Amino acid sequence: MVVNNVLEIIPFKPLYAEDFKNLNIEWLKKYFTVEPYDALLLEDCESEIIAKGGVIFFGKISEVIIGTYALIYKEKYTMELAKMAITETHQNKGYGQNLLKHAINYAKKKGQKNLILYSNRKLNNSIYLYRKYGFVEIPIEENNPYARGNIKMILKFN
Repeated sequence: MVVNNVLEIIPFKPLYAEDFKNLNIEWLKKYFTVEPYDALLLEDCESEIIAKGGVIFFGKISEVIIGTYALIYKEKYTMELAKMAITETHQNKGYGQNLLKHAINYAKKKGQKNLILYSNRKLNNSIYLYRKYGFVEIPIEENNPYARGNIKMILKFN
């Protein structure tokens, strides 16, 4: 039971790996489908994200995990914001915005120069939020990692 609405953002611990997977599968199944690349990241997030220089964070209210995101290492000074999901009962309450701000601040603090993301244009609220925080559209490569990805955005840090 959620006692208050205060969001605490916490780093990955192995006991939350199943939450990471379940939150993302819930979101993916609602809007799209779980693609092979998704399954790879979700089934073994420690090896596929963390061991390769990425990080995962969770949004927690009281003792309930309600959201998550990952920053995947792409190349020196560039990370991909990925696997951001909020459980349906907590959507449209500003928690996704809080996670996005945390991701941006974390990337800046770690000396990143670019934060990229892939999305889909039908996710109007998400695209609006990304633009609000300074992300701009850039050309998407032909072999992007997500079949559903039809927009690529970047946030450059100075």
